[in-house]
Amino acid sequence: MTWHRKPLFGFDLETSGIDPEVDRIVTASTVRYGGGAPTSGRSWMADPGVEIPEEATGVHGVTTAHAQQYGRPAAAVIEEVTTSLALAVAAGMPIVAMNAQFDLTLLDREARRHRVRPLFERVAPRVLDPRVLDKRVDRYRRGGRTLTDLCRHYVVQLDDAHTAEADATAACAVTWKIAHRSRWLPRLSLDELHHEQVGWAREQAEGLRDYFARTEGKEEWAAGVRLEWPLIPALSRVGR
Repeated sequence: MTWHRKPLFGFDLETSGIDPEVDRIVTASTVRYGGGAPTSGRSWMADPGVEIPEEATGVHGVTTAHAQQYGRPAAAVIEEVTTSLALAVAAGMPIVAMNAQFDLTLLDREARRHRVRPLFERVAPRVLDPRVLDKRVDRYRRGGRTLTDLCRHYVVQLDDAHTAEADATAACAVTWKIAHRSRWLPRLSLDELHHEQVGWAREQAEGLRDYFARTEGKEEWAAGVRLEWPLIPALSRVGR
């Protein structure tokens, strides 16, 4: 049985911002998708311990006051999310995450910040990133490549976009559709596909970096493009 006929384990975060080195988890979800069973999931809300900027609240809808009132301590949430992912990996499931580099790196930094053992020190995840896969199988298609764009292109229903559970479920559904349409992808094992994505993601990031470098007004952005996937290594101690 090919990997896309077996369970996938979706993962998504909603955060206080877009810098995985300094921003914090606000909500998180994991979902078990496919494999002939109903989709099931678990969601968390954390009190991130910092102010949630209005720009971030405008995306996911969670204010600082709401997170302080209803969120659980960040360390407990991070431990539970990391453990959930580690158990799924140990059970043989791949982690599916849209723009995995961001979510997995931010989770890693949060784990280090709160003295939780990071995921990649517990297990060796095989990761599927629909953003990377889509750019590989249909690299010349014009238009956006956000999760909403991919759901529209692959005819996947996305309700409550920018809630972690909805986005995690949609990422799994898009990944399944990509595999179903691109018959050569399921022929690869998960180990092979993970390895290939490391190279594809690097090529895609290099292309973005080169585009920034030659585009007037965006030259400085080129230096911020990271080539590692699915995790940017932690080079120094993460501050609180």
